[in-house]
Amino acid sequence: EFWQLEAPSLERMRQCKGWILVLLMLLGLRSLAQKLPTRDEGLFQMQIRDKSLFHDSSVIPDGAEISGYLFRDTPKRYYFVVEEDNTPLSVTVTPCDAPLEWKLTLQELPEESSGEGSGEPEPLDQQKQQVTVDEGTELFTYKGNDVESYVATSTPSGLYQLELLSTEKDSNFKVYTTTTPESDQPYPELPYDPRVDVTGLGRTTVTLAWKPTPTSFLMGQPVQYCVVINKEHNFKSMCAAEAKISAEDAFMLAPRPVRDFSPFDFVHFGFVPSENGFGKDRGLTSNKISRAYLAKPKMSDIQKLCIGNKNIYTVSDLKPDTQYYFDVFAVNSATNTSTAYVGTFARTKEEARQKTLELKDGKVSDVFIKRKGTKFLRFAPVSSHQRVTLFVHSCLDAVQVQVRRDGKLLLSQNVEGVRQFQLRGKPKAKYQIRLRGSRKGASTLKVLTTTRTSSKQPFPSLPEDTRIKAFDKLRTCSSVTVAWLGTQDRNKYCIYRKEVADNYGEEQRRREQNQCAGPETRRKSEKVLCKYFHSPNLQKAVTTETITGLEPGKTYLLDVYVVGHSGHSVRYQSKLVKTRKYC
Repeated sequence: EFWQLEAPSLERMRQCKGWILVLLMLLGLRSLAQKLPTRDEGLFQMQIRDKSLFHDSSVIPDGAEISGYLFRDTPKRYYFVVEEDNTPLSVTVTPCDAPLEWKLTLQELPEESSGEGSGEPEPLDQQKQQVTVDEGTELFTYKGNDVESYVATSTPSGLYQLELLSTEKDSNFKVYTTTTPESDQPYPELPYDPRVDVTGLGRTTVTLAWKPTPTSFLMGQPVQYCVVINKEHNFKSMCAAEAKISAEDAFMLAPRPVRDFSPFDFVHFGFVPSENGFGKDRGLTSNKISRAYLAKPKMSDIQKLCIGNKNIYTVSDLKPDTQYYFDVFAVNSATNTSTAYVGTFARTKEEARQKTLELKDGKVSDVFIKRKGTKFLRFAPVSSHQRVTLFVHSCLDAVQVQVRRDGKLLLSQNVEGVRQFQLRGKPKAKYQIRLRGSRKGASTLKVLTTTRTSSKQPFPSLPEDTRIKAFDKLRTCSSVTVAWLGTQDRNKYCIYRKEVADNYGEEQRRREQNQCAGPETRRKSEKVLCKYFHSPNLQKAVTTETITGLEPGKTYLLDVYVVGHSGHSVRYQSKLVKTRKYC
């Protein structure tokens, strides 16, 4: 009687030993050709306690998520043992890079004859139900890129095989298997409504809200939320988003180095000659050579932001009139496992259509741009024309100028000071000008477009270099001698001086002075003189002036204004000079 009571349990023990033996034989076949490396015993004992570290093994640990990698069209098999009958089982497979095909089978072996059995043969219909072929009993199959699970409340003891295959490309995946699904719950639980809602929409912002996971307050597990933003599609798992981020990072572009240009110096009066040659192509250009923009690294099209445990978040710095996809993942901070909410998408609002300013041929227009703002101008010549001359005078900080002719981009440059552009004309063409303000502050500009070829333009002609040169050897206690370049056009030049503090710097000068403010804004006491000057030979278009009546050891700010035919003036770059203290 005692033997009869214990026989079932002994039978289960015998079957369990059989499954373990088969599993060891399968693993042994894989390692026959491998030379086992030596190991640090202390390190091994520490690592063996962490089941997730054994992801390269064909044995799936119970209760730990493992990561794996599949080569295309190369199946991979994993095994695990269920030791007792009527055991609950849960197997979860998470595809990352590509859709997967996976299959779960129960590997059964032919029953061995036992002396303890009754010896009576089983009915034929029961024998047919026992599958003893090598492929085993197929329990579940799936093909796709969803996070899919096989869940059974009662499974027989035996050796289980999980086979995975990727037919599209090499791919990453994750697998979690447990025989205690009720108590484990490794993945954060979704609320009854797992959708992500868009609660606010702007031109560059989208506000998201979702219901919190019950895992944090019911089970006391640490949970944080991560938001993924991209322009292509929603993601079904965190590892799918991370795989995309890794691919984007691999192709990030490094910024291209740029070289700043140095203005040429005068060759007269002891100036150092320019390497590029003095006076070449000098004429109606600018008072400062434009600085090249630093090439910015290409921003990734996908972002991942982990925001803690708050369930409302506003995504900023988006592009107007652009569709974005938003995914939220609840992440168990202790195990790093995650669950995806039902993602959403939204299109940001269009940029506010700004009023376009119509430019008139030969008339100067004043334009004000807010900090980082944009203004649109339009020029539509009435008659046919061969070229269009565009003058841009940036009064404060540099602005970006972009010109299109009938939608075709003609130029895009950073402008500081005065610039003149010659645009090739086209019959019935229309020109669109976009001005983008500085990041530092508001910008004020004067803009002129004309198709006329008259030499009398509203803006005065300028040399390429508009610096004022002071001669240290000619400096005295009461005077300084300066020089500046002119052009072939006869223009009026006015010199002004102003005493400033010794610590007066370039940054203070830039903040205080408006490049478009003319001589009419200066005090009469600051005026030194006005004179007309030009030279048919650009090599000789240099003039000097000695400013007298100064105080010893004092600092002065000198300005030269060149005035055009219509009264518009342009100021040269200011110059700080200091008289000698002792003579």
